[in-house]
Amino acid sequence: MSDPNDLGAFLDEAWQHLERGVADAKSPARLPTFATVSPGGRPEVRTVALRHAARAQSVLEVHTDIETPKIAALRVLPRAGLHIWLADADVQIRISADVEVLTGAEIDDQWARVPPASRVSYGTMPVPGTPIPSVYAYEKPSERSRFAVLRCHMVEMDLVHLGTQHRRAIYTAATDWQGTWVAP
Repeated sequence: MSDPNDLGAFLDEAWQHLERGVADAKSPARLPTFATVSPGGRPEVRTVALRHAARAQSVLEVHTDIETPKIAALRVLPRAGLHIWLADADVQIRISADVEVLTGAEIDDQWARVPPASRVSYGTMPVPGTPIPSVYAYEKPSERSRFAVLRCHMVEMDLVHLGTQHRRAIYTAATDWQGTWVAP
């Protein structure tokens, strides 16, 4: 572990976990919890797969079907929270982000990298969340037109390390990610 008093090293550690989540399907950072607020004002939380992490741009990306309830929520309030628990490191990462929904030709490169077996996640019929008469009364065709990328422009990162002595820091885009220690 790095110097526990070093804010920069703490942030570096968090980014290493995020980048590992993109590269390693077995990393706990691969599957963050993604929270939005429904059009009716209720919290909605689900697990997503982290597909891209770009520290220089303060951006994370996940993929989704354009017909999911999270898209309806993001059309009303384009903000989300992401949560990652890293049990082996005793680290919690919480991220607040403004979300941009990307579709069409601008995401052709991302679609090209989606394995054929995974493409069936984009096109479920009837659309996700629709009541069905029995457990398997749906189909999963691959529909390119239903594929979307959620580009999460990070606004804040809240890191907590639950070691022998807990430590917590908050980093914001507004302070160019300098960070501040806060009580855990």
